[in-house]
Order: sequence, then structure tokens, then C-alpha cells
Amino acid sequence: MTAPDIEMLDHLAAECARLVATDHDRRLDGSLASLAELDEVCWALLADGPLAEDRLRLWWQLAGAYTGRVLVQEYGGTWIDHEGSLAVEVSGVKAFPFSTAHRVLSGEEGKSLASLARALPVIIDRQGRS
Repeated sequence: MTAPDIEMLDHLAAECARLVATDHDRRLDGSLASLAELDEVCWALLADGPLAEDRLRLWWQLAGAYTGRVLVQEYGGTWIDHEGSLAVEVSGVKAFPFSTAHRVLSGEEGKSLASLARALPVIIDRQGRS
């Protein structure tokens, strides 16, 4: 198991916020609400069709890192390596921001970065009651 490179993840998250501000005139402030803004940017990127592979890879890294950082900050989570995939663990529940970002950026219907963040406390609550 490899420890996640937190410094690199934070750099990617900051770069996401910078690029969204300069290229899309939207502000990502690290809040849960900002994930809805990032969803809008992702959907706008897909307006002309699927992203080219290099552009998909870039935005997947940026959106995944930003989403994970928000989950860490807002819910007191921790970046972890889960079977070779980066995840955020909160109260024993694992969330996969890079997987969700890829699904959003691939145009999968019904996928949202904001909904991942909204669902996490519900899942934690249900798990605690089980």
C-alpha cells in the first residue's frame, strides 16, 4: 500500500480552483456548495461531446483532487489508498472522488460530485445505526 501524496493532491485541487476561475469564471471556495459549481463546469466541458483522452485525464485529476479535498476538509476525512485507488475515508466509510469525477466527466447520467458529498453523511449515519 502506498501512502497518498497529500501535497500533490492539494496542488491539483488548487490548480482546479484556479483553472475554473480563469477559464470558466466560477469560484471554488472549498465548500460543499462549490462542488455543485464544479459539476456545472464538468457538464459544460461535455456540451460539445466527449472529452479527448488527454483533456479527460487532466480534468479527472483536477476534479477528483478538488472533490477529495472538500470531503477531507468538510467531514474530517483522510486520504487513503484503497486497493490501489485513492479514496477519502470518513468515519469508516470510503468515498471515491476520482471514480466519481471520471463518471461525471464521461457523461454518465445521474452522476454528480455534489451528490457524492451529500450522500456521505447519510451513508455514515445508516452505517452507524446498523
